[in-house]
Amino acid sequence: MSARIPTLDITRFDTDREAFVAELGAAYREWGFAGIRNHGIPQARIDAAYDVFKRFFALPDDAKTRYHLPGSGGARGYTAFGVETAKDSKHFDLKEFWHIGREIPVDSKYRDVMPPNLWPDEVPGFREHGYGLYEALDQLGSRVLSALALHIGLPETYFTDKTDSGNSILRPIHYPPITADDIPNVRAGAHEDINLITLLVGASAAGLEVRSKQGEWVPFTSDADTIVVNIGDMLQRLTNHVYPSTTHRVTNPPGEQARQPRYSVPFFLHPNPDFLIDVLPSTITPENPTRYPEPITAQGYLEERLREIKLK
Repeated sequence: MSARIPTLDITRFDTDREAFVAELGAAYREWGFAGIRNHGIPQARIDAAYDVFKRFFALPDDAKTRYHLPGSGGARGYTAFGVETAKDSKHFDLKEFWHIGREIPVDSKYRDVMPPNLWPDEVPGFREHGYGLYEALDQLGSRVLSALALHIGLPETYFTDKTDSGNSILRPIHYPPITADDIPNVRAGAHEDINLITLLVGASAAGLEVRSKQGEWVPFTSDADTIVVNIGDMLQRLTNHVYPSTTHRVTNPPGEQARQPRYSVPFFLHPNPDFLIDVLPSTITPENPTRYPEPITAQGYLEERLREIKLK
């Protein structure tokens, strides 16, 4: 792993809180990215989820497309290869993916924007292992947000009631083998994430690169037991860019490595749909005046951004 982007032990949030919060906050102010180890999610849970996801992507195309919901913006179920396109990119990303969302009551006030999940009949255990990983990453993300809240002078529980029905997404991704050397597309074009924070489990395969403040692309390949956590645009906006949402991409590997498939599973942690993203007063200073005088709801912001990346 690059020594330049820090990896921190999250158990120190319990044993050495003040120092951990300071180090985590400093990592995010500089990079918008950090590695989190000793996160408490058993490797067996991660492996079981990856196994069912790989079995789904191995299905014939006609079986997979049964789970595509036209007009949904890919909110649930399957999105085929060649659809998502990074903002301002000329070429679509080289990937297909599935979306798992939060399970909410039928009569929830958010049901109109948070549809029920789809579950592929062809893959036994998909729901159990997929949603099990969703819940584990949701809990870990809440711990990271608690530390970040403390770092900017908010109560530890600030985000709790603002994300408890968050429109968060688990996205298993399959990057198929690349069979030509001269394609202009990359596996994932340079982009920033939309949400509050993203937790990437299983980022141990090479390809992820993060753009530094100096404009340099820095590889960030984590150890097997490390989850990569980065800031999204919603948290950047909420904190008036105290926490930057850093541009990143997934590059195509060289030579024969490109002929191998790549899998990754990011968890996009979102606030509740009606949460108003309004710049926190504690992040406004004479040196950093407010950049966003007009607040916007999380759902309004999400829809705006989905249109930009060709998912809506």
